[in-house]
Amino acid sequence: MNKPDNQSKTESAVVTPRAQDYSQWYLDVIKKACLAEHSAVRGCMVIRPHGYAIWEKMQRELDDRFKATGHENAYFPLFIPLSLLAREEKHASGFAKECAVVTHHRLKSVNGEIVPDPESKLEEPLVVRPTSETIIWEQYKSWIQSYRDLPLLINQWANVVRWEMRTRLFLRTTEFLWQEGHTAHATEKEALEETWRMLDVYADFAENVMAVPVVKGRKTEGERFAGALETLSIEGMMQDGKALQMGTSHYLGQNFSKSADVKFQNKDGQLEFVYATSWGVSTRLIGALIMTHSDDSGLVLPPKLAPVQVIVVPIFKNDEERVKIVDEAKKVAAELKGLGVAVRVDDRDGIMPGAKYYEWEGKGVPLRIEVGPKDMEKGSLCVARRFVSEIKGETAEAQRRRRKCFLPRAEAIASIVPTLEAMQKELLERARSIRGGRTRVLDKMEDFEKFFKEDGGGFAWVHWAGSPEQEEEMASRFETSIRCVPLEDQIPNEARGEGLCILTGKPSKQRVLMAKSY
Repeated sequence: MNKPDNQSKTESAVVTPRAQDYSQWYLDVIKKACLAEHSAVRGCMVIRPHGYAIWEKMQRELDDRFKATGHENAYFPLFIPLSLLAREEKHASGFAKECAVVTHHRLKSVNGEIVPDPESKLEEPLVVRPTSETIIWEQYKSWIQSYRDLPLLINQWANVVRWEMRTRLFLRTTEFLWQEGHTAHATEKEALEETWRMLDVYADFAENVMAVPVVKGRKTEGERFAGALETLSIEGMMQDGKALQMGTSHYLGQNFSKSADVKFQNKDGQLEFVYATSWGVSTRLIGALIMTHSDDSGLVLPPKLAPVQVIVVPIFKNDEERVKIVDEAKKVAAELKGLGVAVRVDDRDGIMPGAKYYEWEGKGVPLRIEVGPKDMEKGSLCVARRFVSEIKGETAEAQRRRRKCFLPRAEAIASIVPTLEAMQKELLERARSIRGGRTRVLDKMEDFEKFFKEDGGGFAWVHWAGSPEQEEEMASRFETSIRCVPLEDQIPNEARGEGLCILTGKPSKQRVLMAKSY
């Protein structure tokens, strides 16, 4: 059996309680679950095997959805000539402060010091991609000549670099992994349909795979992607009440096709600039998983994204018992694997069963099966859940008993898939309940101020008719932002209808979603 990627026996894996220090709790969960750690490069992270396995499961789920909607994968260069980035003015200015730039292609030793070789200075600086619109549209120029070449539906799985001043593992790092879709269309209508379609793909993934409820909506003008005519987003609430932008989809109009001079001959034989979209999600989704579901014992994972859904732990006292128990554990695992369950047997020597329980609990494995001599004699198995839904007024002891049960062997194995499905639904319901408990419909500024300065904040549905400058005023006063202008069906019934802007008192046709955010 492959050894799990675990911390050493001497490494501290204590998790700070959420209520005590949420930021430290987040970092402690990452450490205990062996998801990622800081690297030697400032602001960059090393994603450890367990963390990367979660990202791989996300990739597979998303990639299947992309291909089901007609998209294909490709790959484009990491380096972008500065002149290409600069062609779309709004885009260039939007990313100017975050760009890493390559100016030389060789080093040399001077008096024992390694420095760039002046003779290797590039004729044109190369930008390490912060996003790929400009380099991709340069290629699309040779790919698109006729309406028959459209739509062009391309996705790329890649890394990007944005030189961040303040970084946090998964949520905001200098280099991160993501996917970026870039599509070309013959009409504005088709491009807008694509923009909304991909937003729906992201929302479906967030809710039905990540078990994270989201709000879909438009970004305000000041929050749009650089160079976009429209930016759509999905916004999730973390357990501390802050919002996290989990995915974006952009309608780019003809901005990038004009800057790259990408035209096509339409059915009437006339030349037109194509219409474009781009859309993406990144490894910050792992941060969303952590902050939405995890607890003071460590990581909690929705079964659909758990690299190991069931861990089987054999319990024995001597070599004679070991042979029988491990053999039975492997048989149980084989039966579960035949049911499509991601299962592993932890038969490592020198580690007590309790330590194994602690480790796998910290890594978020949804279910644990314990196999011991008495279980074999009785023909039963012990099944333990990583979490159970909370019941109001229930004691910790009563909850502990609900988390662990002994079942006849056949019944236990038959229960695993339904239990995983139930846990997936319970996590979504729990997240919705947490969001509901920290959501308010607010009409008065004094109530808004109290909510964010005294009550801990969350999601606030407020009427808004202010300017971008007044958005900044709200941000400086309360550290809040307009997360999105929600779609009508995303607004709670009690928050619908016209009203007055919470800041200016001007008439407002609908509410926006305001919150503090990551």
